[in-house]
Amino acid sequence: MGANLILQSRMDQLGLTQEELAGQLNTALHEITGRPGEISSRTVRNLLNGSSRRPIGRTCAALERVFGCPVADLGFSAPSSMQHPPEDPVRRRNFMLSTTGTAVAAVPMGKQRRSVGMTDVARASAGMNQLVEADDRQGGHTSLVTAALDGRAEVLELQQRNASERVRRALYALAAEYTTIAAYSCIDQREPDTAQRYLHESTTFAGLSQDPPTGMRVWIMMAMLANQRKNWPEQLAAAQAANASQAARRDPFFSSMGRVRLALAHASLGDPRAARRDLGAAQDTLRKAIDDERPRWTAFYGPAELNHLAAIMLNQNGESANAEAMAHRALAKIPDGFQRNRALATCQLAVAQLRQGDPEQATTTAATVFTIMDGAPLPGRMRTLIGDFHRDLLRLAPSTTYARNWADRMRDEWSRA
Repeated sequence: MGANLILQSRMDQLGLTQEELAGQLNTALHEITGRPGEISSRTVRNLLNGSSRRPIGRTCAALERVFGCPVADLGFSAPSSMQHPPEDPVRRRNFMLSTTGTAVAAVPMGKQRRSVGMTDVARASAGMNQLVEADDRQGGHTSLVTAALDGRAEVLELQQRNASERVRRALYALAAEYTTIAAYSCIDQREPDTAQRYLHESTTFAGLSQDPPTGMRVWIMMAMLANQRKNWPEQLAAAQAANASQAARRDPFFSSMGRVRLALAHASLGDPRAARRDLGAAQDTLRKAIDDERPRWTAFYGPAELNHLAAIMLNQNGESANAEAMAHRALAKIPDGFQRNRALATCQLAVAQLRQGDPEQATTTAATVFTIMDGAPLPGRMRTLIGDFHRDLLRLAPSTTYARNWADRMRDEWSRA
């Protein structure tokens, strides 16, 4: 007699403890018989250690409902009344519960709502990561929002099934992530009202998940949205919440992410001294961060992105020369695949060059944005930056050949979008 490694493996896949499995088996028995089950964690231990290789009918019925497969697939021998016909292993016969004599019409195996485990979480995470990669390449767009909301709907459907506490929290984190992708896409498209609605929903899911990085991401998105709405006090409050979050307190990587948001908020409020202080803290803290496994959405952040955000802050503070230097540093290290961020950093470089009185070089720099995006429509946030650059260029050098050529290029690109 040996341990039932098959059952242990299936429990591990679902993230179930012995106590949680006993609870789900009792729930299944109540659904089948209409009476509360009395399976204890001791019963589960006997199933695991091999003491019980041929469970009674009611226990077998509960096991099949929880795991969504015949008990034979769980390493047990089923009572004769529960033997599945070889020609149709998915169908189950009516059987008599031996201890009560109550007839039960079992649910066909193919129609049972099986329990959800970490394998399902991993599958849903893979789909989410594909959307993050799409966002990295071309930024926010309508089809990305639709795909994110579809992914969220699938995750929330999984929540309706049996799941361990660990799995349920992971599913809520995924629901928050999918919703945040939709919100970020709307921010990128400059659709603040829709983004606000999605962020409120993300906040609920993030709280239910009890996952610190997920919660921090929502605060960062709120700071970005407040900046887009020009609500500077709310931007600062959201940045402060991100900086005080559990994720930021635990990990210098997230702490740096929070501090740079504070720097951007202070720059928006016209406090360059506080902005420089928080930028320096963000740089120092990031140097203390170690390589570790973190959510896929964090892949954008590192020294290159920090330099990009520093360029934004310095342009806001009117420090164009320093902004140009930071933008160059960012562009030297932005990883492949982050086309949208590379294009945004290029916009900051062009703005810095224009404000230093070099409109021709700035125009050449700005034109590379279209090359970087490789024919993809510019997200609304990027179009705004390019539009601001366009107006400033025509104000400073309206009659130059390069400005006229730029205006022609703008018309072509805008009509293509």
